[in-house]
Amino acid sequence: MPPKSPPPEQPELFRSSLANLVDPKHPLVRLAGLIDWRRFAEAFGPLYRDGVGRPGLPTRLMAGLHLLKHMDGLSDDAVCARYLDSPYVQLFCGETQFQHALPLDRSSMTRWRGRIGPERLELLLAETLATAQRAGAVEPKHFERVTIDTTVQPKAVTHPTDSKLLRRGVEILVRLARRHAIPLRQSYTRLSRHARRDAARLSHRGRHREAERVVRRMRTWLGRLARDVGRKIAENPAAQAAFAAPLALVQRLLRQRRDDRGPEKLYSLHAPEVECIGKGKAQSRYEFGVKVSIATTNATAPGGQFVLGARALPGNPYDGHTLAAQIAQTEWITGVAVARAYVDRGYRGHDADKARVFLSGQKRGVTPTIRRELRRRNAIEPVIGHAKADGHLGRNFLRSAVGDAVNVVLAAAGHNLRLLRAWLARLFAVLFTLLVAARQTAAPHQGQPAAA
Repeated sequence: MPPKSPPPEQPELFRSSLANLVDPKHPLVRLAGLIDWRRFAEAFGPLYRDGVGRPGLPTRLMAGLHLLKHMDGLSDDAVCARYLDSPYVQLFCGETQFQHALPLDRSSMTRWRGRIGPERLELLLAETLATAQRAGAVEPKHFERVTIDTTVQPKAVTHPTDSKLLRRGVEILVRLARRHAIPLRQSYTRLSRHARRDAARLSHRGRHREAERVVRRMRTWLGRLARDVGRKIAENPAAQAAFAAPLALVQRLLRQRRDDRGPEKLYSLHAPEVECIGKGKAQSRYEFGVKVSIATTNATAPGGQFVLGARALPGNPYDGHTLAAQIAQTEWITGVAVARAYVDRGYRGHDADKARVFLSGQKRGVTPTIRRELRRRNAIEPVIGHAKADGHLGRNFLRSAVGDAVNVVLAAAGHNLRLLRAWLARLFAVLFTLLVAARQTAAPHQGQPAAA
């Protein structure tokens, strides 16, 4: 069912409202007043069905918790704990009285993200830019010139090795067999644990041939275990349904070899969508996750460099083949047509309008203004770094490819809110300084008689 509309606020005798407890000059209080919360309720309302299930949680509560989570780089548990501790967080999420109990279960945030989906969550990113315009931190003219680049959003997986994957396959099959009371001829649990440790030790010492021999032995054990499980569940439909996905992943793991490439290569059993991406970094030759595209303002707005668009790119496509779609997403989010887009040389042969796309190092058709804006193309790198260090772009904990797309959009919205929070704090500090200076200037003239 759709969320219930909040009841009209009624004063209580022994409880003060949150508006009387908090500092109205606090950035979160001012930010809550600038965001158009009704926009979310109108957009997400059609996703609920009347008369089915219990009433949903308030849209402002769920949207506010997700914005705060990605603004400060918190987990679901941490943002719920902060909700109980801070009256500012409760006011931001739409409460009028201080709450001593959590109005939701922590797993409700996971279900809400899955219900809304990555496409509709782009509305949160669009609203952060609209809020920045209301606060005076950015103007529509800043949306006409953008900088676009790609990076990798790493997944929360361990560094994949053959011995780790084979050991993990044994653990998954044995755990499911115990859960469904399936007797196994041999579990290989203890043997695989010792073998994985031996393979790591031998590889560290440079004895790679002996390590490969241990890995081949582990692959044989996992194959025996998979065949044993397949025979035991042949006449059990319930067990077949439970083992279908794990056995398919195990078969993929047994077929692949070290030199294999492409989307069929498996790097994690609990996150099979993970891809191996090499961006030429000296500190990390390969990263395991998904490629993402980021669009930011080229000229620095008064409030900073805002993110105008963000999207996941599963399949590790060529950068140039993603430029047109990224420009289209940016124009939809901002509502302003992109006049010029600045990219690096990795976008050569792109699929966008060549008249408004300029590559780093380009000479033809470059005016002094465009040359100056091209020099600002590298300013997108600190934005990506802050989104990874301060937000969740540096390590994605959300499940599946849908979680990858959701996380990158919310990480972009969190970056914009961090800039907005800092802008509102600076703006109040400047206004306070001007007010003090005006009072000090007027103080010496007070009490003096007017001139004749």
